[in-house]
Amino acid sequence: MQFIKPDINIDFIGKRRLAYGFSILLVLLTIATLIWHRGPRYGIDFVGGLVIQVKLDRAVELDSIQKTLADVGLSQATVQRFGQASDHEYLVRSDRAENHEDLARQFTERLHQATGATAEIQRVEMVGPQVGHDLQHKALLAIFFSILFMAIYISGRFEQRWMISGLIAVVLIGTVYLLSLFDVGITVLIVVALGVTLILFWVLKLRYAMGATVALIHDVIVTVGFFSLLDKEFSLPIIAALLTIIGYSVNDTIVIFDRIRENLRKNPRQSFAEIVNRSVNETLSRTVLTTGTSLVVVLALTILGGGIIHDFSLALLVGFISGVYSTVYVASPFLLSWQDKASRA
Repeated sequence: MQFIKPDINIDFIGKRRLAYGFSILLVLLTIATLIWHRGPRYGIDFVGGLVIQVKLDRAVELDSIQKTLADVGLSQATVQRFGQASDHEYLVRSDRAENHEDLARQFTERLHQATGATAEIQRVEMVGPQVGHDLQHKALLAIFFSILFMAIYISGRFEQRWMISGLIAVVLIGTVYLLSLFDVGITVLIVVALGVTLILFWVLKLRYAMGATVALIHDVIVTVGFFSLLDKEFSLPIIAALLTIIGYSVNDTIVIFDRIRENLRKNPRQSFAEIVNRSVNETLSRTVLTTGTSLVVVLALTILGGGIIHDFSLALLVGFISGVYSTVYVASPFLLSWQDKASRA
């Protein structure tokens, strides 16, 4: 199905410098929001604690709920409305995790005594601090290794350097392991490992792998920045969304890289800029159709899916849009910039 005319010729590559500026602005905004909020706001999955979701039969002021929490020993807990206003549902979050069932029961009883509202517990979740720390560690490693092995696959497929790609994977895994022995913070460890990854790709001239890696890092940063800007929590479902975004983004990147490789064989006399731009245009119909249908589903989940999966679907929505943008304006132009540098050298 051709949604867009096959002979369309939009000058995507001609706008690459403007896109570079926009991407840099997004990255700087992400860094600024993370500094402002003192890092991501982790959910109880990663820091440990207690979450109680209650449904009341009438509206109750948040101050009344907060006072009731203080009466049962949860003075540091936070309260927020959940779902639609007419649902009268509230989320209570606390860093206390012990005796969670007793605390939930005492809370609903005291709330009924203080306000007359009948509270029905919808869910109670508890994660210990050590478990939360381990989950945070493993989640960040999962993101790093997914980006790494995607890049290794692209390097082997498009540049036929499987042996070197395998050695890079071994070196990077060893780097992560050695850094972990020195009790390096997981965030610092991942940043260093990604830096080493990009340096190795640059030194070994694995341009396809590096272009894909930069695009994937861009998509993760944009999604993290969006959530940080809105001060939303990072939980295990959000990590699952980030991993999904990585897979979705690299799929688009591989399609365009494939077309670039084909056009290089068919038109060896054309300039590389023309080939990259032509390849993006030739795959534009597929990109629009694939992304459009995916966004319809994700948008429906975001609007109608309810509070439980809202943040997950919102992360997918932002990541899918960023993934298409980065494939066209980050990964593909990166190949061109590398080619221009090689030509000048």
